[in-house]
Amino acid sequence: MQRHHKAQRGLNTGLLLLFGQIYQVGLNNIPPVTFATLAVNIYLFLQPLKPLGEVCISVSEGFYRRDWHRLYLSAFHHADDWHLYFNMVSLLWKGTKLERRLGSVWFGYIITLFSVLVGIVYMILEFTLAELLENPLFIQSCAVGFSGVLFALKVLNNYYHPGGSSSIMGIYVSNRYACWVELIAIHLLSPGSSFAGHLAGILVGLMYTMGPLKTIMKACAGGFIFPTLFSRQRNNNNPDYRYSGYASNAQRDYNPYTAGMNEEEQVEWAIRNSLNDRGNSARHYHNERRPYGFWLPPEEPSHEELRRRRLERFERW
Repeated sequence: MQRHHKAQRGLNTGLLLLFGQIYQVGLNNIPPVTFATLAVNIYLFLQPLKPLGEVCISVSEGFYRRDWHRLYLSAFHHADDWHLYFNMVSLLWKGTKLERRLGSVWFGYIITLFSVLVGIVYMILEFTLAELLENPLFIQSCAVGFSGVLFALKVLNNYYHPGGSSSIMGIYVSNRYACWVELIAIHLLSPGSSFAGHLAGILVGLMYTMGPLKTIMKACAGGFIFPTLFSRQRNNNNPDYRYSGYASNAQRDYNPYTAGMNEEEQVEWAIRNSLNDRGNSARHYHNERRPYGFWLPPEEPSHEELRRRRLERFERW
């Protein structure tokens, strides 16, 4: 998010570069909700519903004057083309990755709810700062932009894709702490940015990953919407991917492939089988066909079973 100030519209170089980035990625490679969010932000930049002064979020306007429309309008308006460019390029990467992981419906649910929640948490932070520091300027501080939601998505991305590191100002930082370092770095490099707006995004993300927000969202959805793994479907004529958060109507039996185990148990068996393959390649079941993804080695026969087999051989003789 960025503090609202009057900006002159010029060549919109940032917008042209954004179109170039989208073209380079390819429209077919952008999931539907991510693409729709990009389109809404670009459209409202070119054709804003209201002047920025009437959509930016602040304690004085959003709370005291009860202008609740600012809660969802502020996130989708930007101060200038570069503000739009950096936010949308970030969304292009984070959104694509998360939507593939969670499914389009659940990701759309997240975008809709986070856009409002970030504004609410932002007002709480600004009100708290105004009271603690006895500075009424925090009440008047007005912000616009999608970066608060992007900070929340960054927390989710690190939650669903743990590990790795990010380069921030040439310094490699663990992704676990990258959002906090980035929060401070952006504020130092761009004093006009909204520190409280970005912090609000991180807090909303933590409410989802470590707090009750995810559970509450599931309860409110009533079981109709839920996070799913990205489903990649192919057919003979069209190799393109389809993104969906809906459960398939046709019930499929995956027990031959999963042995009825849940995801964590499947991962555990896959690791064990990988280790077994290294040291036990000569075992009698080595040439047997294995289920896709992982397999269950045949159980060793009991002593009673071995005794029964010996008796059967003896009777044949």
